[in-house]
Amino acid sequence: MDKINLLVTISIIIIFIALFLSLFLLTVKTAHKLSNRLFAFFLLLTAIDISANLGDLLAISLNMRIFISSFFFLQLPTFYLYVLSVCYSDFKLKPKHLIHGVTFLIANLILMPRFYAVDQEYKISFLSKIGSRPEVQFNHVLMHIQMLFYIVAAFMILRKARKIYLENYAGASIESLNWLFQFTVALSAFYFIALVKNIFKFTEYPNISAGLKIGLVLFELFIIFWYLYKALNNPGLFRTIDSKLKLVQDIISEEKNSVQFANEKEHHNEELLKLQHYMMEEKPFLSSSLTIQDISAAIEIPVRDLSLLINHTLEQHFYDFVNTYRVECAMDILKDDSKSKLTILEILYDVGFNSKSSFNTAFKKHTGYTPTAYRKNL
Repeated sequence: MDKINLLVTISIIIIFIALFLSLFLLTVKTAHKLSNRLFAFFLLLTAIDISANLGDLLAISLNMRIFISSFFFLQLPTFYLYVLSVCYSDFKLKPKHLIHGVTFLIANLILMPRFYAVDQEYKISFLSKIGSRPEVQFNHVLMHIQMLFYIVAAFMILRKARKIYLENYAGASIESLNWLFQFTVALSAFYFIALVKNIFKFTEYPNISAGLKIGLVLFELFIIFWYLYKALNNPGLFRTIDSKLKLVQDIISEEKNSVQFANEKEHHNEELLKLQHYMMEEKPFLSSSLTIQDISAAIEIPVRDLSLLINHTLEQHFYDFVNTYRVECAMDILKDDSKSKLTILEILYDVGFNSKSSFNTAFKKHTGYTPTAYRKNL
């Protein structure tokens, strides 16, 4: 009885927070309306799924209870679309994305003959032996196949987006991609535990399944609180990239004439001198939102050629290329006695970084020291 009360209490808290955060995401003024709406829908689906734990507190029909439980099949597709919308600035919902609702339809259609379409007495009989019903077993298998598919797909999107970002951007969005990766890992852990719970659900150890269910609800509460914290403390966290950008390895593979590509080495050297002169004289790296497109427009070198020059010829990601100049500039400031009163935080903002973690990481990668240790060793 205590377990049931605890489960209901935690479920009510999760539902309240999920609905509150959904309202916040739908009403907050932002340029990222689509991603906010998709995540709000994901949270709404989560609240609907959790409401199944309220049991008899909700006076709803058996048909509606089973139908509500099938909303789980829409959660991961919605999260996958959310990942796409966060990663790519030009992502838009299209009719083709309706295909992600196929598993939801299948899950309900398979229950039609022996549950939705029968009388109340047969429904109760069906639910009394729900664990042995082939329809339910099929839906559980389908559920876990869907979990695996969308989790793997989300990681693949994030992996590609991170590579594109490193090759074309030098701002703070890498942190949003890293956080989204962490969030996806957390969801993966959640669904793995759910898989274990469902395995025990169909064995002789239902108590283990019930215990894991409470653990899952607590985990879900933590995940929602975590997202709420990130959303409120980092309103500008999610700045996305252009999906039309290609990876350098793809650009190279598209080169039809490798001889011509090799003969362009002298031209590449000229472009490299032009790029280095611009970086030293104009110091565009001082802008925290610098992109490869910005430099391309300034020195009149096509983005494609500039990307090959930095990422292939110099064998450096654009992100690291720009941060090298920022670190060199920071080193000059740290060596300047007239600027000894500047704090590390002031310096990192002055040279184009906008987070202490990214500054420390880049500085230590370039010098082998943290900025504080470097200053002390001067």
